[in-house]
Amino acid sequence: MKYVTLFLLLLVFNVNAQGPNPPEEDKLAVKQVIVDFFDGFHKQDSIAMSSLVTDNVVLQTTARNKKGETLFKTEKFEKLITSITSIPDSIAFEEKLTSWSIQVDRTMANAWVGYEFWINEKFSHCGINSFQLINFDGEWKIIYLIDTRGKAGCLEE
Repeated sequence: MKYVTLFLLLLVFNVNAQGPNPPEEDKLAVKQVIVDFFDGFHKQDSIAMSSLVTDNVVLQTTARNKKGETLFKTEKFEKLITSITSIPDSIAFEEKLTSWSIQVDRTMANAWVGYEFWINEKFSHCGINSFQLINFDGEWKIIYLIDTRGKAGCLEE
């Protein structure tokens, strides 16, 4: 009985070893995936962006309309790729990442990333990108992205 108890304690310790304090390199790897995703985004590189997401990645957005009502929509990744790659060279766009909060537990990660979106060096909107990632045998991939969008409370006046 004593050995069974010891075995169970060791099993629980090993299963929870990564829970509250994941290795810093996991957080850095998750952040790098997102940085690389936006690097591809800014370069309008569909291959780079696609290489960082799973085949069935889910994209959603939420905002408020002029009446203050909540809007919510789901978009296909292919539509995002088409809209980004079709932006003409005459339009400069940048999604500036402003803050990071990353949590990792074993094979799952969440990154809460603040952003500001600029078009031709003029502020457009800001919000939060919430990424869910899975570690597929050593390779982090984005499986889900939802963002908020708005103008209020974005820039320090």
